Amino acid sequence: MNIVGHLINGTLSEAAERTQDVFNPATGEVTKQVALASKDTVEEAIAAAQAAYPAWRNTPPAKRAKIMFRFKQLLEENAEQICAMIGEEHGKISHDAMGELTRGIENVEYACYAPELLKGEHSRNVGPNIDSWSEMQPLGVVAGITPFNFPAMVPLWMYPLAIVCGNTFVLKPSERDPSSTLFVAQLLQEAGLPDGVMNVVNGDKIAVDTLLTDSRVQAVSFVGSTPIAEYVYATASANGKRCQALGGAKNHAIIMPDADMDNAVAAMTGAAFGSSGERCMALSVAVCVGDEAADSLIEKMTEAMKDLKVGAYSDASNDFGPVITEAHKNKVNGYINSAEEQGATIVVDGRNPQVAGFENGFFVGGTLIDNVKPGMKCYDEEIFGPVLLVVRAETMDEAMQMINDHEYGNGTCIFTRDGEAARYFTDNILVGMVGINVPLPVPVSYHSFGGWKRSLFGNLSAYGPDGVRFYTNRKTITQRWPSSGVREGVQFSFPS
Repeated sequence: MNIVGHLINGTLSEAAERTQDVFNPATGEVTKQVALASKDTVEEAIAAAQAAYPAWRNTPPAKRAKIMFRFKQLLEENAEQICAMIGEEHGKISHDAMGELTRGIENVEYACYAPELLKGEHSRNVGPNIDSWSEMQPLGVVAGITPFNFPAMVPLWMYPLAIVCGNTFVLKPSERDPSSTLFVAQLLQEAGLPDGVMNVVNGDKIAVDTLLTDSRVQAVSFVGSTPIAEYVYATASANGKRCQALGGAKNHAIIMPDADMDNAVAAMTGAAFGSSGERCMALSVAVCVGDEAADSLIEKMTEAMKDLKVGAYSDASNDFGPVITEAHKNKVNGYINSAEEQGATIVVDGRNPQVAGFENGFFVGGTLIDNVKPGMKCYDEEIFGPVLLVVRAETMDEAMQMINDHEYGNGTCIFTRDGEAARYFTDNILVGMVGINVPLPVPVSYHSFGGWKRSLFGNLSAYGPDGVRFYTNRKTITQRWPSSGVREGVQFSFPS
């Protein structure tokens, strides 16, 4: 059986004391195994990154950017193969995988601007014959720990920007769907990246803890669930590292009485059920203001969901695929069960759908649940599955209070035709990414991605301008050359 190994110092290695099965979630079959790195293997990758750092740090930003331009080209040329790998191990439908990869490539494009991003600032004559300027200098060896749900895109949020800023990188991707991530890293080597600048180690908690505690690693980026994000942030910080740790979400949409309901339903159907709901920006709660809006939403959404197609990644006519594991399928079904037990109404039941030819796959169908209330398990916790909850509120302020009271603050949106309501919403909602009639307000690559509250641990968001700040240290230099032959007196007062 094939083993997915590691990329260390430019060389592929399958060395492993332990392995873990990798499944095709559409069939439930084991298709390969992934090597789980030991502490020694991770330390070998860190050492390779550390050895490559001095030369890479001194490589001109324009030369670093040139490699990224070539990398972007290779990603586009190999897009179909990458998307097939994502589908085989994640279950994501081919069109959805292509969307993921395209958003990742946008971050590579942003990294190509390295000469502009790293220019710094300059001021002449801040004092008599005194000039001052700032420089953006790299940190050293940095690490990324990424989730299963976006095996191509989320790593591309991290290492292209970190690398063009002059750092070297060690990536620990999800062990559940590792092949596409490793293949993409090999394309970066093919683009001309020197050995050791980019390293990939597959593994589990042993690999994570090694990266979090090794003194040679200067910073850690993480995307995953909130409990793990909190652990990563606390451990990395305790070991003196800079850390950004993006956690979970419970993204609400407010449906106002004046909303264009047909367009809102179309938007929410894709946002709630696309990628089987396994997105940190998935729209999982619709808060309807007034029973009339709620009843209209339920009626139209029920009708729209009759056409949903769940199945294997290889059939592009499917809308979404399986969830990642059998255990996760059971967990999602458990949330649906709990909603029923706690008094909510299952309007469309997606438990245990029958997918012809894929009877052993990890499928959950689109599910719609009405009369959900705060305090129910399905409302309080992140489900991470194709489940849309409907909550009823009497006023917009009541709906907003529910969102502001929730522990997560990743994404939210409002469907309305009222500009005053939209402005009030954006000004007063306590969430990091906000949409107006946009259900998935994921920022483009030249902005930054990050939530509030327990959806982000750390002061800087991912990619974009915050990414540059995260992967660099600002150094400010003040310089003066006294005139020759002029003797200057001692000054004891603070300079002004």
